[in-house]
Amino acid sequence: MPKRKHPPRPDNAPCPCGSGLNRERCCGPFLDGTALPQTAEALMRSRYTAFVEGHTDYLLDTWLPRTRPPLLELQANQQWLGLSIRATSGGEVADEHGEVEFVARSRIAGRGVRLHERSRFLRVDERWYYVDGDFPG
Repeated sequence: MPKRKHPPRPDNAPCPCGSGLNRERCCGPFLDGTALPQTAEALMRSRYTAFVEGHTDYLLDTWLPRTRPPLLELQANQQWLGLSIRATSGGEVADEHGEVEFVARSRIAGRGVRLHERSRFLRVDERWYYVDGDFPG
């Protein structure tokens, strides 16, 4: 499975997830493997950043094994434009389940794409995993 190659982002660059924090204070430690997201929303944001930066290993590692595909191929010509969190339910530090509704915008071959998903997350052994999602509307 080929990984997309992206130029490295400086740690002090704004995090692609749109949190307003620098990458080093937001999703960077999760993608670098030095910390685990403590909430479902933090995992959602880090997964978006993984899509932006082409970290397929991280995306598969944070996907619940029983619902995870055997491989994941990212679109080489996809340019991610932004993430908007619409709503969260549960998914806090003491929860076992959580939902995050989001809209992720991208461009593929010059065409705008809008992904609106309500994602489900499960915390297993103190670690959050993406389970699956629905596409509202």
